[in-house]
Amino acid sequence: MSLVVAQDITKVYKTGDVAVNALAGISFKIELASFVSFVGPSGSGKTTLLNLIGCLDKPTKGSLRVADTDVFGLDRSRSAEFRGTNIGFIFQDFNLIPVLTAYENIEYPLLMVQEVEAVKRRRMVEELLSGVGMAEQKHKYPDQLSGGQKQRVAVARALVTAPKLVLADEPTANLDHDSAFMVINLMKKMRGELGTTFIFSTHDQKIVGQAEILYTLEDGKIIDKQVRRKA
Repeated sequence: MSLVVAQDITKVYKTGDVAVNALAGISFKIELASFVSFVGPSGSGKTTLLNLIGCLDKPTKGSLRVADTDVFGLDRSRSAEFRGTNIGFIFQDFNLIPVLTAYENIEYPLLMVQEVEAVKRRRMVEELLSGVGMAEQKHKYPDQLSGGQKQRVAVARALVTAPKLVLADEPTANLDHDSAFMVINLMKKMRGELGTTFIFSTHDQKIVGQAEILYTLEDGKIIDKQVRRKA
């Protein structure tokens, strides 16, 4: 079953009289529980594409269905609701809230986008803390954690709402070699256990090497697709 179906997506940014084609009519399908990476040089359209899939931006033309929903047809409030229940985000700079503990950062999406009773909420957060190996650090604040620990918290936060899809924009860019592999293996483990689809935008060869499907972007176009053994 296809979780993401994109057809002829074009995105043009205009600055005065200058028009830049960030995406130039790309089409693809991504199946459930996939581990997919979009690669390419800076300016190739990777981040623009993730923003469109994540309902953070609208295309100039084209169609996109995520979880059998026409996401380009959603208004702002419905886009936010759809993101909250279907999509998790992982960023290269972690995007943790500095005044919240690791536990509170993971709990935050449940408080903001889902009405989950306190007992169930606590169980969900505790299970994820254990799953990412951060149970003993749950009361620490982001500035008390290493880069790898912050990203593990970010992975747990992205997964706490049980999304069908997680979008990760350069998630290992600020991590050392060992921490990067730890986070990659964690995401693969969670994909196996929860059936979550992960889509990456990355330059990192560690992720590129683990992706089961690899799309190469150049000048806003898909110029190559590689299908590999399941990661």
